[in-house]
Amino acid sequence: MTTWNLNGTQKHVLICNGSSCMRKDGEEITVAIRDEINELELDDKIHTSRTRCNGRCKDACVVVVYPEGNWYEVDSPEKGRSIIKSHVDPTIELGDSLIYSFNNEEFKAINTDKRIKGIEKGEKKQAKV
Repeated sequence: MTTWNLNGTQKHVLICNGSSCMRKDGEEITVAIRDEINELELDDKIHTSRTRCNGRCKDACVVVVYPEGNWYEVDSPEKGRSIIKSHVDPTIELGDSLIYSFNNEEFKAINTDKRIKGIEKGEKKQAKV
């Protein structure tokens, strides 16, 4: 197995490849993000990892960018490319895709009017009857 030397890496992009995200073009989005990183010659600055479920299946496909801690709903390969481009061109607007943003203390939900709230941590899920 490869062990990457991450010295000099500035961003870590986590791309959900859980079952819900894969049904919503997760593979195509993963390929597009990695292709855009290559096209922009950012391989030494941005590292990607495929993940399993990140727990926001209704927002599939979920992409998380660190160190910012931004969670995005990515509905197309083009949107995945835009996320990468936005890190070299801050004028690219992604606000409608932002699910959560980290404010150095905690995650804050964004665009709450168009997103499901989800289950609060510590809250028990109701059993289906």
